[in-house]
Amino acid sequence: METEEWPAEWLRGALELAVLGAAARGTTYGYQLASRLADGGIGQIKGGTLYPLLGRLERDGLLEAHWGPGDGGPGRKYYDLTAAGADRLATLAETWRRFAARICDLTEGTTDNGSQPERRGRARRH
Repeated sequence: METEEWPAEWLRGALELAVLGAAARGTTYGYQLASRLADGGIGQIKGGTLYPLLGRLERDGLLEAHWGPGDGGPGRKYYDLTAAGADRLATLAETWRRFAARICDLTEGTTDNGSQPERRGRARRH
């Protein structure tokens, strides 16, 4: 999948949702989870961003962690989505869909009744 460069503010706002979604695909460890995000088109998430979030999600009971063997190296910390994590994922995903729809409505220039809003001035292009 082609990766775009997303604004950092968007990534910060959506990263918990993306991580929970990636973790819902099955037991994973940090590097593999980062690969799932990159393969999903989110881009490369640095460890300094990802691992503190994983720690918070674990502390909040949304992910469960356990240590397991690595591939020929040191052990790895593996993560599984908990029932609370699945609930949080479902809630965030639905909220995200509603939010994204509102943003699309605003940027497409339609109102609730389907009419075009009055334009004031010209939009600037960069």
